[in-house]
Amino acid sequence: MAAKKPKSMKKRVDELLEKRLVTRAGGGEERLAKQRASGKMTARERIDALIDEGTFQEIGLFRKNRTVTFGMDKIDMPADGVVTGTAAVLGRPVHIASQDFTVVGGSAGETHSIKVVEMMESALKCGTPFVFINDSGGARVQEGIDSLSGYGKVFFANVLLSGVVPQISIISGPCAGGAAYSPALTDFVIQTRKAHMFITGPSVIKQVTGEEVSADALGGADAHMSVSGVNHFVADNDEQAILIAKKLLSFLPQNNTEDPPIVNPDPYVEYDPSLHDVVPVEGTKGYDVRDVIKKIVDYGDFLEVQAAYAMNIVVGFARINGRSVGVVANQPQVMAGVLDINASDKSSRFVRFCDVYNIPIVTLVDVPGFLPGVAQEHGGIIRHGAKMLFAYAAATVPKVTVVLRKAYGGAYIAMSAKDMGADQVFAWPTAEIAVMGAEGAASVVFKREIDAAEDPVAKRQEMVDAYRDTFSTPFVAASRGLVDDIIDPGDTRRKVAMALELLVAKRQQRPAKKHGVGPV
Repeated sequence: MAAKKPKSMKKRVDELLEKRLVTRAGGGEERLAKQRASGKMTARERIDALIDEGTFQEIGLFRKNRTVTFGMDKIDMPADGVVTGTAAVLGRPVHIASQDFTVVGGSAGETHSIKVVEMMESALKCGTPFVFINDSGGARVQEGIDSLSGYGKVFFANVLLSGVVPQISIISGPCAGGAAYSPALTDFVIQTRKAHMFITGPSVIKQVTGEEVSADALGGADAHMSVSGVNHFVADNDEQAILIAKKLLSFLPQNNTEDPPIVNPDPYVEYDPSLHDVVPVEGTKGYDVRDVIKKIVDYGDFLEVQAAYAMNIVVGFARINGRSVGVVANQPQVMAGVLDINASDKSSRFVRFCDVYNIPIVTLVDVPGFLPGVAQEHGGIIRHGAKMLFAYAAATVPKVTVVLRKAYGGAYIAMSAKDMGADQVFAWPTAEIAVMGAEGAASVVFKREIDAAEDPVAKRQEMVDAYRDTFSTPFVAASRGLVDDIIDPGDTRRKVAMALELLVAKRQQRPAKKHGVGPV
C-alpha cells in the first residue's frame, strides 16, 4: 500500500489559519454578541483598544487545560479563557493578560493561571509593565485544588513584580473570591461601573450574617472608590478604563531601573500673578488645592489618583518641564485638609510607589494637624500616620515641598518637612509653620497671664496675636534653615521646576538592609 501523500504547506497553513480563527472567536459569536449587548467589550477588543495597532503578539493561543474530571475533557475552552501576549502601548512594550468571559465565564483554572503567570514572569525578565484585564466568574471549581494552586502562583508572581515593573489591573467584569486579591497586590486598580469586586458576594453575606446588600453597594466601583479605597480609578465603561490605563502608563517608567519618559515639556514657566488669588490669607477659609496644582504643572494636566477616597488629601501624577512628578497635597476644601487614617494610608502608599519608580515628589502643605477623636485613636492613627513618616523618610527620589499656608505640628513633619529629607522647601508668605495654631498655643503658653488678666478674653486675643507674629510665619523656620526660601506665590512653578532640574541627578544611599519594617 502506497504511503499517504503528506499535506502540502498551503494545506497546513490553511488549517492553521482556520484553527486560529476558531480559537480567537472565544466562546463563539453568540456569546460574543451577548457580551457586547451587556455593554462590555470582548477580551480581544479590550486588548486592541489598549495597544498600538498591529503590535500584539499572542502567546499561548492553543494552550489547553489537562483536567479530565467532571467532563472537563469534553468542554471546548479556546485559549483556556484568557488571552495573553505582548504589545506596544504608546510605543513602549508591555505584557498583557485579558480574561475571556465568553469561555466558561472566564473562570481561572490551572492552565489559565499559568498563562497569566508566564506573562508576568516574562514582564519581570524584560522589564516591562504588566496589564491584567479581569473579567472572570472566579475559580474553575471543576479543577479543584489545581485551580486554587493557580491563584497562589498568580499572587506569588504579583509580589515578585512589585517594585520592579508597574502592574495595572483593569476590572471590567466580575472579580470575586480569591481572584480579587491579585488586583489588590498590583499598583493600580481601574474599575468600570459594570464590574464588581468582593471576597464574598451578597448571597453569601446574607446567608452567613443576615445582612442584605446589593452587588453595587457591596463591590461596585463607586463603593470601592469612596468607602473601601480598593480601587484607584473609576471608569464609566471599558473604553474609558483603557484610556485611563494608557494615560497612567504615559507617566511611568518601564521598570525600576529607568526614569519616566520626558513628554512634551511645557515651556511656560513665567511669573503667574493669578496664584495670589487662589489661597485665602485667612486660615479659616477653604479652597481647592487642585487649582494650585494645575497652575504649577505642565498644561494644567493632572491625573488624580483615588479622587473620591480620603478627599482631605490629593495625590496624582503630572509633569513639570516634561518630567513626571507625583503630587501630594492637603485639601483644605475637605475637613480643612486635616490628616486622618485614610488620608495617611492613601498618601504614604503613593509616596512609596513614586519612590520605587524614580518619580520625583512635589508636596503642597496646608495642614492643621492630625484629626483628633476617639475613633481615630482607637483606629490606630498613630501607626497610620507613622506610615507617612516612614514613606517620606525612606524615599530617595527628589523631594520638593511648598508650604502654602498652615503647617502645624507632627502633621507638618509628616508632609515632607526638611527634617524628613526634603531636598528643597519653599514657603509662601502666608505660611504658618508652628507646633500648633496660635489659638491653641496661646492657651497653653500664656494660660497664667490670661487667667490673671482683668479682661481674659482681650488678654487671650493679645497673646494669640503675639504668638502668631512670633512663630506663625515662615521667617522663624527660614532663620533656622528649615525653609530654604520664602517665595512669591507667582514664582512657584519656576522655583519648583528649577529645583527639580537641579535634582535630576540626585543620588542618595541608604544603609544596607533587606528592607525596612514599617508600620502597618
